[in-house]
Amino acid sequence: MWLFRWSDYDTIILVTREPLYNFGQNQEVEKVDERKKIIMEAAKKSFALFGYKGTTVDQIAKIAGIGKGSVYISFNNKEEILREIIVSLIEEMKQLASESIRPEREFYANLHSTIYNVLIFRKEHQLLRKLLDEIDSIGTKVVSDAFQLLESEVISFIKERLDIAMTKGYIKRCNTELTAFVVFKLYIAIVIEWEQKTNEEMSNEEVEQLFRLFLLEGLIKE
Repeated sequence: MWLFRWSDYDTIILVTREPLYNFGQNQEVEKVDERKKIIMEAAKKSFALFGYKGTTVDQIAKIAGIGKGSVYISFNNKEEILREIIVSLIEEMKQLASESIRPEREFYANLHSTIYNVLIFRKEHQLLRKLLDEIDSIGTKVVSDAFQLLESEVISFIKERLDIAMTKGYIKRCNTELTAFVVFKLYIAIVIEWEQKTNEEMSNEEVEQLFRLFLLEGLIKE
């Protein structure tokens, strides 16, 4: 790009400057991003079919239709791919939780809706189901750590909602971090573990009724 600059002697000097945008570099970044997406999608398919431990980088490359070396250009190892996938799933779950909130509904209904929808997403997601099975069967540490990250993010989201509710006077003052942990584990027990134990799936309404009974109303009759 040509620019005009006045010198100390009132003479116009023509100077050049680097372009504001390097389109070649931008295109290269887009190619790298696209390659990462392709690899992650291939890894999701392989992890969902064979589990984390049963998947190799060779398999991921084959499903992605690229060379093994191309995988290592984008990711250092299989663990890094899994971590990126979990981070992307966390973003999906956060989006789902945010979309579950309705301004016209009372706080308790919104809290139930967000947690319930997130857990249904987790329960029905093929990849997450496979990884949970792997944790239960062989306890792969990398997968267990990834799920710890996912659950920590969900609990943090619940804590944020409880903090808002406490500030507005909707709930009593409490340790919101501990309460969020207890609420999340209660939902895990009702939505997932009870069904595994009894083969009886509870409806959204039934889960909400139990939520109100255990956390809002209490078991003791007045």
